Amino acid sequence: MKRADDFETRRQHLANLTDEQLKERFWQLAEKIVDPLLELGYKNTTPAIERSVLLRMGFSSLEVKPIVEGVINKGLMKYGAGNVVWRLSKKLNVSIREAGMALAEGKHWDEVSQLF
Repeated sequence: MKRADDFETRRQHLANLTDEQLKERFWQLAEKIVDPLLELGYKNTTPAIERSVLLRMGFSSLEVKPIVEGVINKGLMKYGAGNVVWRLSKKLNVSIREAGMALAEGKHWDEVSQLF
């Protein structure tokens, strides 16, 4: 089966554009495709992502598990586990590590809920 060559017909709306205009059009279309993906990334997260964030903040995998579970149980996933720990550390005027460890031990969850 041979495909009909309709390239000239399909490119008519682009034929009079300069290379610079074509380049600009390409990037406009690329942004249009990627924008919904970026929006999903900004508005959605997963427990795995939140564990990863806390691991990069210096917590061990054993310490991270109860923090993420607490964030899920309190309905705070949309704010991010790292953000929860950081805000608590600011409120209590302690280090991020101390705030995270307190949450991992089950302390201060009522205070965290009031921060958001």
